[in-house]
Amino acid sequence: MIVQPTLKIVLKVPESYDEEKIEKFLKKKWKWLEKQITYFKKFNGKSNKKEYVSGESFLYLGRQYKLLVRKGKIDEVKLKFGQIMLTTSGLVGDKKRNKKILDEWYLKRSSLIFNSQYKKVFSKFNYDFEPNLVIRKMNKRWGSFLKDKKIFLNPLLIQAPKECIDYVITHELCHMKYKNHDKRFYKLLKSKIKNWEEIKEKLEMRFI
Repeated sequence: MIVQPTLKIVLKVPESYDEEKIEKFLKKKWKWLEKQITYFKKFNGKSNKKEYVSGESFLYLGRQYKLLVRKGKIDEVKLKFGQIMLTTSGLVGDKKRNKKILDEWYLKRSSLIFNSQYKKVFSKFNYDFEPNLVIRKMNKRWGSFLKDKKIFLNPLLIQAPKECIDYVITHELCHMKYKNHDKRFYKLLKSKIKNWEEIKEKLEMRFI
């Protein structure tokens, strides 16, 4: 279950669930729902569009970093003293250029971190075949599994903690064995990550 920034509530349950089970689940999650709705209401009517100027806050691996834009000879991004230090060879106030520089840095870090975590997570499975890892923008998913060929990860995952990245990778690797979200699937998922529900909630609550 997730609450989208538009305040739309999306609930997915197994086909075997009857109305009583669904109602019981919703009552259990009611406080969490209220918290989510209250959180997103704060941003209604406000623009969250980034300007890519010094002082703005950006997420990286679950932590908030302040952006510092400065003039330099080359275009580069470094993490230093709790800041994302963006150096541009162009104009400091060139928002499009700053965005391009930062986006490229995020993509490079995504490739590096995702591949590293993927190797670690894959080693926990007894699979004979290793699908290719592909980074692809997705509007409504953190990850996706394409038969036995590829696993897709949303580049926005680089904003979340490594445990969330590992959870999404594990989730997709479980689909190699079980296509549907049935009892066997969740049993396998829990055998790999005992607190997967807690991590999933953290991912949906903070990074949707």
